[in-house]
Amino acid sequence: MGAQRNRLKVYPNMGPQRSSRKDHPNRRPPSLKCLLDIDSGHRQAHSSWDHDEALTLISYCSYIYTFNDPSESPSQHDHKRDKLINLLSIIKSWKKSVPLGILPPLFTMISVNIFRPLPPPNAACIHSNLPEDDDLVATPAAAWLHLQIVYDILSRLIISLEPKVLSEYIDHPFILRLLTLFQSEDPRERDFLKNVFHRIYSKFLSSRSFMRKAMSDVLLNYVFDTEQRHCGIGDLLEIWGTIINGFSFPLKEEHKFFLTRVLIPLHRPKGMQSFHKQLAYCVYQFVEKEPVLGVAVVKGILRYWPRTNCPKEVLLIGELEELVENMGLEQYKILALPLCKQITKCLNSWNSQVAERALYIWNNEQFVKMASEAIDDVLPILVKGIESNLRWHWNRNVRELTKNVKEMLEEMEPYLYSKCLSQIDRSTYEVEMRQIQRWKRVEMAANVNQIIKDSECRRGDVRRQEVRAIQNW
Repeated sequence: MGAQRNRLKVYPNMGPQRSSRKDHPNRRPPSLKCLLDIDSGHRQAHSSWDHDEALTLISYCSYIYTFNDPSESPSQHDHKRDKLINLLSIIKSWKKSVPLGILPPLFTMISVNIFRPLPPPNAACIHSNLPEDDDLVATPAAAWLHLQIVYDILSRLIISLEPKVLSEYIDHPFILRLLTLFQSEDPRERDFLKNVFHRIYSKFLSSRSFMRKAMSDVLLNYVFDTEQRHCGIGDLLEIWGTIINGFSFPLKEEHKFFLTRVLIPLHRPKGMQSFHKQLAYCVYQFVEKEPVLGVAVVKGILRYWPRTNCPKEVLLIGELEELVENMGLEQYKILALPLCKQITKCLNSWNSQVAERALYIWNNEQFVKMASEAIDDVLPILVKGIESNLRWHWNRNVRELTKNVKEMLEEMEPYLYSKCLSQIDRSTYEVEMRQIQRWKRVEMAANVNQIIKDSECRRGDVRRQEVRAIQNW
């Protein structure tokens, strides 16, 4: 026991001991300001570490892998992807307080990664007839493993930073270089580009006019440079669709100019089927905002009507049907005759799909209402086409649909239909009589030529006989 007491005396401070306010009467608890200062110090130290770590990651990620070099290993590709993911997580942790000093190397790294030479486009991607074919023939970008994260970083910066800060890096040359990337065959990259472009357009108010003009130039080059190939026309039109949706009424002349000089000529290219859905949506919004524009749109579509492209004809008939539903009586009076002429040509088409689509349009009440505004001019042309289908068309289904349309028109205008039918019969009789007379004249001319030829042959025989008689004598 004595030894234990001596040990306790020798080591008086050993073991856990609690301090109490009685032992330290002058000690006070830490204040809130002190705690905040300590937390701020920890945050500054952590932020400083993130800053240095981010610069290291940016430096590493600025190196580009081609994915075609045999000296590159998959582990190197995965390592860069991990670095990019770490960089993205650091940027997300900063939220809206991204250090300004890190932006120059960060945007340099982004530019080095995404702005690259694109491979020549695949012909199958350009000439695909349906929008759904894009996923089947698309060529995925080899570097998408890295590009996806780089686009995420760019999107995060656009969301987090103010336009005043971003304008130093996202300038007009940067926007033009983004537009060139829409030629990529990888639909995943074009989807990210659409999101980035949307965010830039919504945030940079001062650059909106420039961005609209730049996109219009790309579309015009595609329309009038027939040798140019472009996979991103549909994506650009999708962006335009959201922009047009925000146009106020009345429309500015600049916007009407875009409709007449860019959107309407886009109905001309052979590859229109691949972006027709987006194109029709843009045009539809213009007509919905100002129905008067429907006249120029319909006449423009009729001007660029295809002659040998049947799938394109089917799409255009559907677009015309949608446009008619948004127009008024004044536009109906102007468009009834030219529109019904074209529909009549289509229902007489030997392609059964085109003929059926043109006949189905008569189930639309608005289209029938439009035709009734100029029924005296429309019905003679329509009756002639219907009767021709009933007599000569090879497809049974087309003949049945034509019969249904005929019954509808006879119920709507019985007297006028019978009058048109009698005129057609009379004109058909006159045409047949003219043909008979023409053939009679041809036969008479042939008989006269034969008589002349026979007389010349007989005259030649007589002369030869006389020559022989003289020679014999």
